[in-house]
Amino acid sequence: MFIIIAGGGIVGKGITKILSQNHDVVVIEKDYENCEKISSKYGAVAVLGDATNFNTLKDAGIEKCDYAIAVLGEDASNLVFALLCNNFGVSNIFVRMRDPDYRTAYTLAGATNIGHSVEMMVNKFVLDIEKPEIQRVVSLSNGKAEVCLITLSDKSKTAGKQIMEVAKSKGFPQDIVIAGLFDLEKDVFIIPKGNTVIGSNNQIFLVGSAKAIEKAHQYFLK
Repeated sequence: MFIIIAGGGIVGKGITKILSQNHDVVVIEKDYENCEKISSKYGAVAVLGDATNFNTLKDAGIEKCDYAIAVLGEDASNLVFALLCNNFGVSNIFVRMRDPDYRTAYTLAGATNIGHSVEMMVNKFVLDIEKPEIQRVVSLSNGKAEVCLITLSDKSKTAGKQIMEVAKSKGFPQDIVIAGLFDLEKDVFIIPKGNTVIGSNNQIFLVGSAKAIEKAHQYFLK
C-alpha cells in the first residue's frame, strides 16, 4: 500500500518504523535533519515541505495514496491536511487529535480514523492498516490490554467448536479471554460459557495483550 504520513516527529517516526517494513511510505516533514534521519534509518521517502500545502501533497504522491496519516503538532494543521486529502479523494484518512473539541471538525473534514492517546494511537493506526479484520474496541491501562473484535470467515475451522475446546487447543494463546460472541445472522450478543458453540457467522470479542490477540487471530485464520 502507498501511505503518506504528515509529520516526522516522535509519533510519525514510530508509525514509519513499523509500516515502512511492508509498505511504500512517504513522510512529509518541515525539518531537514528529520527528513535525513527518516530516509536513512527507515528507508522511507522523506519529502521536505509543508504537509498543508497543495503542491507539496502532489509532490508526495497524494493522488495515488491509499492511507493518509496526520500526526502534525497542531490540530489546526492536521485538520487542513485532512481536508486536502479528502479533496484528493483519499478514502482512508487517519488523524492525531490533541483537543477532543476538534472531533466533529475532523469527521466533517473526512477523517475516517481519529486517535487520541499517543501509545494507543500508534498501535491502533498500524493495526487498522495491516489487520483491518481485527477491530480494536477499546484499550485498557494504556494499551496493556485490548478489547478487540474478530469476524470469522466462512472457511474458519473454529466454527462448530465449543469455547472450552478452542481454549485448550494447541496454538491458541492461554493469556487471552473470549469475552463474547455476536451472532450476525440473529443480531444477538452472547455471553459465552465453556460449552457455547462458535458459529460460522459469529464475531468474537477477545480481551488480552495486542500480541496475544494477534496470535489468536492467526489461530482463527487456520
